[in-house]
Amino acid sequence: MTAALIDGKAIAASVRAEVKTKVAELVARTGVRPGLTVVLVGEDPASRIYVRNKEKAADEAGFLSRMIELPTETEERELLKVVSRLNADPSVHGILVQLPLPKHIDSGKVIKAIDPAKDVDGLNPVNAGLLFAGDAGFIPCTPYGVMRMLDHEKIELKGKHAVVVGRSNLVGKPVAMLLLSRHATVTLCHSRTEDLSSVVRSGDVVIAAVGKARMIRGSWIKPGAVVIDVGINRDDQGKLCGDIAFDEAKEVAGAITPVPGGVGPMTIAMLLQNTYEAATRSLK
Repeated sequence: MTAALIDGKAIAASVRAEVKTKVAELVARTGVRPGLTVVLVGEDPASRIYVRNKEKAADEAGFLSRMIELPTETEERELLKVVSRLNADPSVHGILVQLPLPKHIDSGKVIKAIDPAKDVDGLNPVNAGLLFAGDAGFIPCTPYGVMRMLDHEKIELKGKHAVVVGRSNLVGKPVAMLLLSRHATVTLCHSRTEDLSSVVRSGDVVIAAVGKARMIRGSWIKPGAVVIDVGINRDDQGKLCGDIAFDEAKEVAGAITPVPGGVGPMTIAMLLQNTYEAATRSLK
């Protein structure tokens, strides 16, 4: 039996439509339009595409959307000045500094400089700590999107074994915290985990965020498991693929996300949701 396909594009479209409606209501009620500013440093082609897509989505949602482009050679102190200026601007509710930054800039220092109340990427240590404590900060957009997909598909997490492959601050660690908050039993593992295939095979839900093309084979998947593939890689032929060997896994899993068209569209949708939330919180 082939797995049911979890359509990230369709779920993301419904989230974006919801946000657009809520933004129109917010503007009509308060006159406040959510403001999102994206800062792009350098000429990384993938970053440029991401930023353009974010800007387009923000415009469509009715946001006040701005982009600040800075040259590759921009010094760290200059970027920190830009962040400081945006922190102080009441029309900016969300600040997103596109990663990766050029090597001479300390990404951690820049992320820490963003006002946690405007950190719609959810990466500032204050928001990471709030997530760990189970309080309401901002959830990183990709893990937030993963949880929204699971909710949309009505996947029961309570008591289930969730295996997260990948331990990044961006996806692996926060998604593990979110799954724990839903009463799943969570195993957080990575590329160096001994006998990784057996660990993955024990998962009722598998979240792959390890960044290695088709590393997780179909034989590693428990029959009927829900498989969420966060990976975006290029294979030897230059074809876009995830961390899961999709053609193998879809013959075993109960439900699975494709790459592209799975988690990717959800990330931008949840960025819009976070920015809307930042605007509403600024009124309190």
